[in-house]
Amino acid sequence: MWLKFGVSSDNALVCIEDIPSGKTSLTCLYCGGGLTAKKGRVKEHHFAHTDTTCKPVANRVAYRDFPALPLYDNFNIQLSGKELEELKVFWLNYGVRNEGIFVKPSFKLILSKLLAWNEGGFYEFTPLGKIPVGALPLRLFNEVQEPSLLEKLAKLEQAAQRAQLINSQYLSEKVADLRIYRALLKRILLNNLYFLEIKVGRKLLHKIGVTKRPIEERVMEVHRDLAAHYKRVDIQVLDVWKHRGNVELYFKHRYKDFNYRIGSLTEYFRFTDVEAVLDDLRQMQPKVLEPVEMDVLEDNFISSLCRH
Repeated sequence: MWLKFGVSSDNALVCIEDIPSGKTSLTCLYCGGGLTAKKGRVKEHHFAHTDTTCKPVANRVAYRDFPALPLYDNFNIQLSGKELEELKVFWLNYGVRNEGIFVKPSFKLILSKLLAWNEGGFYEFTPLGKIPVGALPLRLFNEVQEPSLLEKLAKLEQAAQRAQLINSQYLSEKVADLRIYRALLKRILLNNLYFLEIKVGRKLLHKIGVTKRPIEERVMEVHRDLAAHYKRVDIQVLDVWKHRGNVELYFKHRYKDFNYRIGSLTEYFRFTDVEAVLDDLRQMQPKVLEPVEMDVLEDNFISSLCRH
């Protein structure tokens, strides 16, 4: 995990994805030092201190302790490689056929609530346990992830409020953690999820993606990208889901076996049963913003910190 946000001269948070590589005029949220945008091909894009890395950031990098959205871009749920492989084997041998697991699993799989003991006398996959293997439908994924997003926000708010109450030396760090998390949450709430049908020659492809702009603008960009690879490109917007930026990466995880690369383009798919995929998407309930989510979108940071 890396530092993904810098602070502009007007005290706004700027994401690493929104600026070019190189030295910036942005400063570190934790210490105020200057930042350089690192956007290479090996490491994840991030900000590094132009001079010496401050201790709060160094500690968070070392312990992977930067605020992160639960179940957004990592679906292994903190399992080791061995535990994840065990879970996958259980899914292939039992879960796919909806059969009970009579073999005692590793304690971590039970402790993490990925597998649970059933009244019938066997273990079975929980909704959370189906996420690492990409088996949880999108509607149920939202039901698992959305409460966890707000629970973590509440915990970070409480930590900042406690630090404020006792005038802790770590108050600035707790506030910085909260600001970063709110910025991450705002980004996915602002994004709308879209699903496109694309005909290129004799191929029928589909694309998943997110955008904050009118879908027509995004479609024009997609058309331009594909025109570099195909003579004829026809695009149809199958659907758009407002405020569903949280779903994109799980969709890619769930349907990774159907991913279809086109040069450096990676968000395209060739499905054997696209109707089932579209049904999975359309089973999602319309996103209704909670008051605290509206608060995040409106950047009411001070009111959030002072809320008791």
